[in-house]
Amino acid sequence: MVVLHTLSDFIDYNHAVSYSSPSYYYQGHCPQTGELMKLPRTPLVEAIAYNLMQQLASDELYSREGKMYGILLLELPSGEQRILKAFSGLLNGCSVVEGWVPPIPGRDEVAFDEARTLAELDAIKQELITLKQLPERQKYATLSREFELRLQQMSDRHKDYKQQRHTQRQLLSDTLTGEALTTALEQLEEASRRDGIERRQLKRRRDELLQPCKQIIDNADMRIRELKQRRKELSRQLQAQMHAAYSLMNFFGQSRSLQQLMPEGLPTGTGDCCAPKLLHYAATHKLKPLAMAEFWWGPSSHHQDKIPGEFYGACVERCQPLMGFLLSGLEPTRREGGEVPILYEDEWLIVVNKPPGLLSVPGRYRHTQDSVLSRLRDFLPDGMALTAVHRLDQETSGILLLARDRQTHHQLSQQFQQRQVCKVYEAVLSGTVTINQGVIDLPLWGDPQNRPYQQVNWQYGKPSLTKFQIIGKQANHTRIEFIPLTGRTHQLRVHAADPRGLGVAILGDRLYGCYAGASRLHLHARELSFEHPQSRERLHLQTQTPF
Repeated sequence: MVVLHTLSDFIDYNHAVSYSSPSYYYQGHCPQTGELMKLPRTPLVEAIAYNLMQQLASDELYSREGKMYGILLLELPSGEQRILKAFSGLLNGCSVVEGWVPPIPGRDEVAFDEARTLAELDAIKQELITLKQLPERQKYATLSREFELRLQQMSDRHKDYKQQRHTQRQLLSDTLTGEALTTALEQLEEASRRDGIERRQLKRRRDELLQPCKQIIDNADMRIRELKQRRKELSRQLQAQMHAAYSLMNFFGQSRSLQQLMPEGLPTGTGDCCAPKLLHYAATHKLKPLAMAEFWWGPSSHHQDKIPGEFYGACVERCQPLMGFLLSGLEPTRREGGEVPILYEDEWLIVVNKPPGLLSVPGRYRHTQDSVLSRLRDFLPDGMALTAVHRLDQETSGILLLARDRQTHHQLSQQFQQRQVCKVYEAVLSGTVTINQGVIDLPLWGDPQNRPYQQVNWQYGKPSLTKFQIIGKQANHTRIEFIPLTGRTHQLRVHAADPRGLGVAILGDRLYGCYAGASRLHLHARELSFEHPQSRERLHLQTQTPF
């Protein structure tokens, strides 16, 4: 089965690839040495992945279900480069597909038990559906509503009767005495008792009709609880069997079962993701990984809000805990502060030209620690005192300002808040626009359920203003200059893509609808102008746009 592919299967050797910094690192600490092991996602492997996306798009087979796909760029002992590709889980029900990396060994050992368990799980599913759709449930609900209505109507009627009897008692007490009054009052009490008897009879009739249905429903609900418990036990048992059988190898040649690697518990699907499959195959065949990329293709599932064509890192629960072991044996990669070009520095501040794909500051998770700030902190003697005054999107390149002390940070931050800082961005739009210049005024709001995506929202959005001017046109693209007057997240990207703005996404902006095969987001922070907090002179910095 052909698994190793040549670069020419995916990319033209004359294809221009950006040699900017990696946009992401797969990383983890080696259990043996404690060193941080890293494998980059480079512009080259992203370009290869984009070509794979085009191949997937041309075949309807790959659009039926959404899943993660992965690319691993390798070096053979001869020095030649080859490519592995993988899919997560099953592809159209198959675990082994021509041209794709096979699953990690272990599935075959439990294949019979897996098939038997899956058949039992399916039978449980069908029985649950039947039990939840019992006709007695609808009958019970209908009868309950009918009797509830009749009881309410009876209650209203009895309430009127009671009021009438109260009035009659007062009248009788005023007009009758002796035995005549006693007899009349007893007749009213008898009428009251008849109302009570009527109500009890209706409730008894209701219970007689509903009780058989309720008994059937209660038995069904008890069976549902038993089935769900059985389903949980079967799933846990199957996962335990598979994880005990699954064995991963690293580049030291060491093998460990998933249970050994994650003894505290294994989420469903651990070991079936692209990254472990690719790295295990490379390690077992003594192939040297150079770079890796994973992306989503196909429709998003109901529980995963994934964007087709978007790159994603190692999943936090299933893959990230395995990275340290899987990468062990590779030559450790260390950060170099020199990868972030310094444009200006003095004893108060530092200005850098951030490469695309690099975070401005470290993220929340271990695998998102690589950033401009963390690299400079490692590289500079006084780096630990550095703080970022503002941020650029991970995919955006250009001028980034950092302060070397708290007072400078406070003074510069005030300038940003008071809109005394002038920022100029250059971008290439993925289409043409007819208007040459203007101001976009569209309030932006970030949906907390769909971060980091921003959208125009007139009710909840924050005011967002952007000046723009067309500076060039080439083929079907438009080169544009943006001057943001506010600093909202993804402001320029949304103002460009939204139909109420320019209506054309920035080239390479997959998050906001550009699916053209671009190697990067074509947005660059070209100029920054502000008052130096010490000299009070206006400092104007400018960089060359790299696209």
